[in-house]
Amino acid sequence: MEKTQIKLKNSLLLLLTATIWGVAFVAQSVGMDYMGSFTFSAVRNLIGGVVLLPVIWFLGRGKNKQPLPAPHCKENNRTLIAGGIACGVLLCLASNFQQLGIKYTTVGKAGFITACYIVIVPVLGLFLKKSCGPFIWLAVILALAGLYLLCIQDGFSVGKGDFLVLICSVLFSLHILVIDHFSPLVDGVKMSCIQFFVCGILSGIPALIFEEPTLSGIAAAWIPILYAGVMSCGVAYTLQIVGQKGMNPTVASLILSLESCISVLAGWLLLGQSLSARELAGCIIMFCAIVLAQLPQKKSPAISPRATDNL
Repeated sequence: MEKTQIKLKNSLLLLLTATIWGVAFVAQSVGMDYMGSFTFSAVRNLIGGVVLLPVIWFLGRGKNKQPLPAPHCKENNRTLIAGGIACGVLLCLASNFQQLGIKYTTVGKAGFITACYIVIVPVLGLFLKKSCGPFIWLAVILALAGLYLLCIQDGFSVGKGDFLVLICSVLFSLHILVIDHFSPLVDGVKMSCIQFFVCGILSGIPALIFEEPTLSGIAAAWIPILYAGVMSCGVAYTLQIVGQKGMNPTVASLILSLESCISVLAGWLLLGQSLSARELAGCIIMFCAIVLAQLPQKKSPAISPRATDNL
């Protein structure tokens, strides 16, 4: 019973993450009017890292734990730093490939291709011996169909931008799997803080080379950049790391893919963009896919419990 409650809590954390990310599309759209994509990525991630520093201090102050022996402490720190750097590098590459791809394709196609990580994650997971039951695969197919209805309005073709966004989707899939590996081993908030500083610094290098960042441009976009930095980075990515702990990465990717639905709804509510019957049908199908993924499934004794740790 306690394990079920923990999984339900983690699912709600991931749903909250998807909600924050969905609304962040509005912030990103507005923020791009004032600065380049690398600059926006660098500033939002550095803000996200700075925001987590007092959180880490506050959480650490409240802990009353026995100090670990020196060898264990060093080993844990190495694992934490390795996880933070790996997540930061993947986050930097994925987010910037996405931004570059959007320049050469439509936002709808970019959203659909990015969310294809719901298929890529379980496929890559097979090579890591992370098995999925039939309900999960059916949920993946339903979610993919829902995303198509939600994001693709015209004929589907593959161009330069589509290929760049597809690379982004693969990188986000690897990001999810890397988090799945490191989150049970280290402090999720600390790892999230490290990944933001790594991503922010790496994004800042091409921003200084190819763009012309100005304080006036950053100040003019203070509302969207604060939302993207504090909520989308500092809060949402940390919730992702905490919420993924102990969950099957395929189930996590299905819940996170709801950001596509929420971004459409946010555009409708905040920007007055219309919601067609086709898009509404896509949202409903995706919601059904998420519910299907939460149904209890029988576990095969031939596979380790962690590999079949589905909701």
